[in-house]
Amino acid sequence: MEWEVRLIEWLQQTLGGAGTAFGKVFSFLGGETGLLLLMLIVLFCWKKEVGLRLGAVICAVLTWLPMIKSAVLRPRPYMAHPDRIEARELVAADAAADDVAAQGYSFPSMHSASVTSLFFYLGRELRKRWMWITAALFSFLVGISRLIVGMHYPTDVLAGWALGFAGIGIIALLEKKIKKEWIRHGIILLSVLPGLFFVRTHDYFTALGLLIGLFIVIPFERRYVRFQDTRNVWAMILRMAGAFGLYFGLNTLLKLPFSEAFLDGTTMGALLVRTLRYAIDLFVIAGIYPMVFPLFEKVGRKK
Repeated sequence: MEWEVRLIEWLQQTLGGAGTAFGKVFSFLGGETGLLLLMLIVLFCWKKEVGLRLGAVICAVLTWLPMIKSAVLRPRPYMAHPDRIEARELVAADAAADDVAAQGYSFPSMHSASVTSLFFYLGRELRKRWMWITAALFSFLVGISRLIVGMHYPTDVLAGWALGFAGIGIIALLEKKIKKEWIRHGIILLSVLPGLFFVRTHDYFTALGLLIGLFIVIPFERRYVRFQDTRNVWAMILRMAGAFGLYFGLNTLLKLPFSEAFLDGTTMGALLVRTLRYAIDLFVIAGIYPMVFPLFEKVGRKK
């Protein structure tokens, strides 16, 4: 709609470079690295069980949304209006701005949905006024940031907020109605697998890998690892540093057997390799890596 294009134009022209910097900072929170950082902080530095449940909500939302995007097929604002709207940030910086497979579609806003579901889920767990205020503020700022960088229309953001709340509600309903966790996980997986037949964007296959990896990690961790929550600040720092070192190291290592052209492609083989890579990433980081956590607990403690 014309008013949406005019609003994005006005934001970009009025805010200029400062607006772009603002947009990039808050867009980071809803991106792959930002979400991983926030989820790992909850998982490794606060409460393990809350982190695992939060991971299920976020990974489900991140997998459902590309399915909706690929059904609606709405181009991003800068793609549809290149003479009026600038692409000030890209989903995949190393890919062409008009590469739909890498940059994805516009409706709904995945950043808005994921940040809303993450922060409001934490609000549901904490039940503190300051957390509800933080959730509302960050959801709003991330949504506005997506307009400033030219990646979404206002209606994309509104739909993203709504779907973020819907994701929390769906997972909460499953937890209430179905007591067996493996059945809940099976239902969620069945709900996302139809995307294999019509989605050909990288974001879906990335999220699918994270979801599969998480659902393998949860029973594995509870049976073989059983790491404990910590209040040792040094242990928290080491847990997070090691997790991100593993994340970037594994990402590099798992790409080595394949050419860059293959990995950037949209063949089913390339997309399934992407899913496998991210499933392995999450399994190693959240399932294998915590086995060394008892060693971290010794750091910083007085004899």
